[in-house]
Amino acid sequence: MNVLVVLIPVSLILGGVGLAAFLWTVRSDQYDDDQGNAARILLDDD
Repeated sequence: MNVLVVLIPVSLILGGVGLAAFLWTVRSDQYDDDQGNAARILLDDD
C-alpha cells in the first residue's frame, strides 16, 4: 500500500509533463502541415 503513495503522484506528474509537452507542440504549430504530408507521399523524389 505504501507503493501507491509513491506511484500515484509520480504517474500524475509524468502525465502532466506529457500533457504540457503536447500542448507546447500544438502551440508551436508542429501539426499545421496536414495537406503537405498527404501530397508528399505521392511525389517521387528520385
